[in-house]
Amino acid sequence: MTTTDRTSGARLLRQLREGRGWSWADLARALRDTARQLAVASLMDRQVASIQRTVARWESAAGRTSPGERYQVLLTQLYARTPAGDVATGPGSDFDTLLTALRHFGALPQRMQQLVDLVAHSEHNSGDDLLILLSTGTQSTVAALRGAPSKLDHDVIGRLRESVTAINGQIGTAPFVRLQLQLAPIVESCRRLLELDEVGLREELVLLATDAYSLAGRLAFETRDDEAAMALYAEATRAAGHLTDRSHRAAVQTSHTMVTLHATDDLEAARTIARAATVDAHRGSSYAIRARAHAAHAEICARAGQTREAAVALDRAWKTVEQLAVDDPHGGFDADRLNGFDGLCALHAGDAGHAHDSLARSVSALRLSRDAVQRGIVGTDLALARLRLGDPAACVGLLHTAVDITAATGGRVAAQRIRLVRRSLRPWRTEDFLAELDDHIHDTLIGR
Repeated sequence: MTTTDRTSGARLLRQLREGRGWSWADLARALRDTARQLAVASLMDRQVASIQRTVARWESAAGRTSPGERYQVLLTQLYARTPAGDVATGPGSDFDTLLTALRHFGALPQRMQQLVDLVAHSEHNSGDDLLILLSTGTQSTVAALRGAPSKLDHDVIGRLRESVTAINGQIGTAPFVRLQLQLAPIVESCRRLLELDEVGLREELVLLATDAYSLAGRLAFETRDDEAAMALYAEATRAAGHLTDRSHRAAVQTSHTMVTLHATDDLEAARTIARAATVDAHRGSSYAIRARAHAAHAEICARAGQTREAAVALDRAWKTVEQLAVDDPHGGFDADRLNGFDGLCALHAGDAGHAHDSLARSVSALRLSRDAVQRGIVGTDLALARLRLGDPAACVGLLHTAVDITAATGGRVAAQRIRLVRRSLRPWRTEDFLAELDDHIHDTLIGR
């Protein structure tokens, strides 16, 4: 994308704002109000000053920031209506000007069409939801529930659960922000239903809400909205506390552990959650959740330099993996993923050889599309193991692959690990292979 394109986009966004007589703060407040109407949890409680800084960066021709998918949705909702509240989307309208600005920023044709469809849908549905981003079946299900909560039954919950599962299954192949927006109406529906004094199938509803909140927390983390992520995990933990099988709460807490670690770098906070997860996991029915909880605890201990404690937790994880059942409803964690934790713990313990072998086994097994985010993480750890074994060129070769995977998935943890490994390569800064890696990182992860 050229500087001229970005300059034109920034100029048009400023023109739109000033045409409404808005300051940056005015636009920030309008965006937050729209986020509340649409139940975009990651933005509805954001400080005006924070949104204002984001708006200012969009309008800076010298900057690289442009409206992401969440803000694109909010901007289209704002500018599709005149100051008097009438819908105006034709040639010469503010909405038309906004679309032109987004094209200058590089929005793809299919994305532009989705925004047009969203506005058209909102015009006929009071403009108060993001149902257009859901499948047709889920749209009708959520809309019906909003009008008549009494229609909640096993089939309805089953359809909503299938939607949550489908969104989760797109991780690694679709932008996290898009998945976050697709999940928002389901999260909000769960909240509304659980607030009712009398609603049937509460156990099933709570289970659905637990999974939806937890997934929303993961997606908020990936989009770097850590405040929203922590709030959603807290909601998920509270909901799961009402379920009989403690495996559900352990699953939430284990995911919360890793998000806390990578969002805050607070080992003590992460360890507290990890310990709670292992306690619940042993009270629950799932060996897969139990193994993952021990693995997460092992990583926290290894990072804290507690080698013996990490080894004990890993041993428990491996023994639990041996007891995995094929029909475990919480399946998904297995020896292949545990090898990734094992290798990372070995890296922290200084055993690069063991780390390399374990990580290589894990990478070779993570081949499905849904494994892409994890493959980027483990692949970067494998690159560090090769460096520790004295082979910087091989390390760089593995990093090139990890950079491509991370660019495709948007995985936040893998991007963090790539930066850490790149720092370890500083002694080879005069080598051509490192210059090529830096160009690749810039072109693929930074400059895109």
